[in-house]
Amino acid sequence: MIRTILLLFLSVNLVFAQEFTSVVRGSVKDADTGLPLPQATVQLDDKGGITDQAGLFRFEGVGVGRHTLTVSFVGYQTLVVQEILLESGKENVQDVRLSATSRQLKEATVSGSRPPAFNSVQAITAEQTMRYAATYLDPARVATSFAGVAAANDQANGLVVRGNSPNSMQWRLEGVEIVNPNHLSNAGTFSDRPTQAGGGVNILSTQLLATSYFLNGAFPAQYGNAIAGVMDMRLRKGNDERSEFTAQAGLIGLDVAAEGPFSKQSKASFLINYRYSFTGLLGAMGVNFGGEDIRFQDLSFNLNFPMKKGGNLSVFGLGGISSNTFKAEPDSTKWEFFKDSHNIIYKNKMGAAGVTHTLPMGNRAVLNTKFVMSGLQTSRAFYKGDTNTPEYWYPIEDDSLTKSKVTGNMIFNYRFAGESKLKVGWYLTFQYDRLAPLYEYEEMRSRLFQPFAEWTVPLAAGITAEIGLNATVSKLDLPRARTHRTLEPRAALRWQLSENQKVTISYGLHSQLPLAQLYAASYSTTNLSGNPNLGPAKAHHFAASYQRDFKRNDNLKIEAYWQQHFDVPANSSGFSALNLIEARVGESLTNSGKGRNYGLEATYQKLLNHDFYMMISGSLYSATYLTFRGERKKGRFDGRHTFSFTGGKEFKSGARIWGINTKVLWLGGFRETPIDLEASKNGEQTMYKNDEPFALKLKDYFRPDLRIYLKKSRTSYSTTLALDLQNVSGTKNEAFSYYDAFQKKIIRQKQLGLIPVLSYRWEF
Repeated sequence: MIRTILLLFLSVNLVFAQEFTSVVRGSVKDADTGLPLPQATVQLDDKGGITDQAGLFRFEGVGVGRHTLTVSFVGYQTLVVQEILLESGKENVQDVRLSATSRQLKEATVSGSRPPAFNSVQAITAEQTMRYAATYLDPARVATSFAGVAAANDQANGLVVRGNSPNSMQWRLEGVEIVNPNHLSNAGTFSDRPTQAGGGVNILSTQLLATSYFLNGAFPAQYGNAIAGVMDMRLRKGNDERSEFTAQAGLIGLDVAAEGPFSKQSKASFLINYRYSFTGLLGAMGVNFGGEDIRFQDLSFNLNFPMKKGGNLSVFGLGGISSNTFKAEPDSTKWEFFKDSHNIIYKNKMGAAGVTHTLPMGNRAVLNTKFVMSGLQTSRAFYKGDTNTPEYWYPIEDDSLTKSKVTGNMIFNYRFAGESKLKVGWYLTFQYDRLAPLYEYEEMRSRLFQPFAEWTVPLAAGITAEIGLNATVSKLDLPRARTHRTLEPRAALRWQLSENQKVTISYGLHSQLPLAQLYAASYSTTNLSGNPNLGPAKAHHFAASYQRDFKRNDNLKIEAYWQQHFDVPANSSGFSALNLIEARVGESLTNSGKGRNYGLEATYQKLLNHDFYMMISGSLYSATYLTFRGERKKGRFDGRHTFSFTGGKEFKSGARIWGINTKVLWLGGFRETPIDLEASKNGEQTMYKNDEPFALKLKDYFRPDLRIYLKKSRTSYSTTLALDLQNVSGTKNEAFSYYDAFQKKIIRQKQLGLIPVLSYRWEF
């Protein structure tokens, strides 16, 4: 008996003492041309090596855990990649891009690849998305940790960027604009109608994401048709040497992912993920949440085919369907709100597919070609609960939207001697919109052509300029619509004051086309209804920043910005598109609106190093607009301040890693227009005091989140058990006010309380 116990004790200790290993490998390429860099020096912690003739490197037998990769090459800036997580059962494959330079610069410490802009840009890695607290594995929710960024509401990922409407943000996939890529796009909205740029869950699974970039002002010339922000999601390639699998179960859903090479003789690879919502499984068993049956599922993939002479072809796609059904309470004695006596049926379908091709042209040039199609279809019907009565057979409210985009894109990059670089290209987009019959135009087709050019040139030692021009030509195929043309200059200047300090100044004129609902607004019984001649809204962006890097892989950045809006769709009754989210518009509009946003932001960030990371960010800002009479009013999203603390600590014990992560948000409350109680009673719906626009300010928003995880490594697989607690304090933050026709009073709607999300992840 004693011998058995001793053997069991010894075996347990051997398991925990065993050091599990895996592989770190990847490629080193020129950031401008994409060509491989042979003989580059690569160091992983204290292990060194060089790349082969194909620019590839490989480290075998690396212990699981956190690592730092340093890559250098003559004539290029040294790059240090932090936050590399290696787990057993999965290889870690890095795609490193080095920037050419003729000067000796301090090494650049990053969590991803080279950012696409000098200023106002943040990298978001897939690993951060899975580490930060309460992200729901969504890069847009990670962005709420950044200075000047706030969620429009708890239930969705729509973002208010520097006091701008979420409608001013653009989603991109592989560098090309797509339709709203989110499930449940009506989540948390006042009218329960779908939004244009947000939703409850991102359709694209984190399993497919590489490093994405979030830009929030003074964009480079290649970014057009956006005013506030751009979420540029990038896809990673599947493992091209061995097959790997991931399975995950949690409140968000059940995920299954597979990746690997098509054959042993080829470097072509695939990566595919399918997800079905956990709430959908509960709904199938008759379990709902507050009377709502919420379901969604999605499929996404990325196929990669290396070509001869360094070229590459990829084919990718994603698709998802979601629904939210609220059934009326049949027992009228249990009704508490007006909604309880009605049925609400919401459905959403979204899909996107594309092809990208990269063709190196000599040692200094590369041509990138992309073709992307995306589309969505949403419907929302609001019925009286008693469907046996003929007068209730048709919905009281019927909102439907069909939107599709087809975009072709070509970009040519050329690097001159002496670090000068030229980037020229174009985007051509064909868009189709179909709206509910209540609008003046049910169908609309439009075209958008955006050529651009950008030149990066060193002006003096430590000073680099980026000068660009974006042109926009748009045409709506409707009577009375005319062609709109804009020339949008862009410029940025970066001054490296010293090895660890730099100042950046940037400017851009930006424009964005109106929503289809604004073109098609029905407000008259005459033939003059609709606003087909609306042109794009425009804004001047100015930004200036100072950044200081410290020796412990942390930095401090302070940035000031000024945004001057003009040509905004507006009218004399007080409407301005700057304050719009999802409400139906039925008014005559012209490009007469103006607005002004300005603010000061500060961010201190320490990347994960020595088992600890932290980001503290905050901003003070103002968001106002001018009325038709020239009066300056506070805008809907003028919260005045944002503050975020994001941080965490890891504890390693043998083959286990414990992680404790937190995020604390403190935001100024948004604004709303007072409700006219007597008029609402008479009309049996919410009626506003339109002569007091956005005169009320909601209380400040406070929400602490917590994520605790345990990672275990075994010989051929690893697991992660995690618990997320969104709003761990249960704070009852204010969302909006509305008039309830059943209670006959004004109700202040609250945002989400404590939301626990338990998940288990298995990688092998």
